[in-house]
Amino acid sequence: MADGLVPYQTALALMDARTAAIADGNARELIWLIEHPPLYTAGTSAKPGDLIAERFPVHAAGRGGQFTYHGPGQRVAYVMLDLKRRGPDLRRFVATLEEWIIRTLAAFSISGERRDDRIGVWVRRPDKSAEHEDKIAAIGIRVKRWVSLHGIALNVDCDLSHFAGIVPCGVADTRYGVTSLLDLGRPVSMAEVDMALRREFEPLFGPVAGS
Repeated sequence: MADGLVPYQTALALMDARTAAIADGNARELIWLIEHPPLYTAGTSAKPGDLIAERFPVHAAGRGGQFTYHGPGQRVAYVMLDLKRRGPDLRRFVATLEEWIIRTLAAFSISGERRDDRIGVWVRRPDKSAEHEDKIAAIGIRVKRWVSLHGIALNVDCDLSHFAGIVPCGVADTRYGVTSLLDLGRPVSMAEVDMALRREFEPLFGPVAGS
């Protein structure tokens, strides 16, 4: 876990170096819990038209997916795991990341759900129409030499208005929005979220190699 807000380019450089070392057998796996200053990232499928207003710096991420936002109050978990050792199944890996978020949310009495046609974790809103759902966590990964990079972003108490500068993850349908734990009436601390993430990680992924 890093203290303070980590610049995005610093995070990319660390991930590149760490995953190369993991692939070479020279470093242990790592789950890095951080926050970024406000910024937008563009995945490999990002469409220029989905950048509505360049309110914050825009970074090419190199991960899969489209545009997303990172900022204070959002827990980013960069997951650097040796998938060759764990089983080279990307579909299962993404599904396990989703389950990790769902179990973490359940610790705060929030029912997160996955969708076959939309990546990430979604919550239904009883205060809105039956068709409306909000995204509470995004997932975007990259794999190099069967070591994973990037990971998940869970909205804890971030400024949701910052998402207005992009079409989040390319989902333009107005039935789908974004939310956070605070927005859902769960004013929990980042430390509490981190405790839940740590508690739910090993039952799903197993121990981190070398730890």
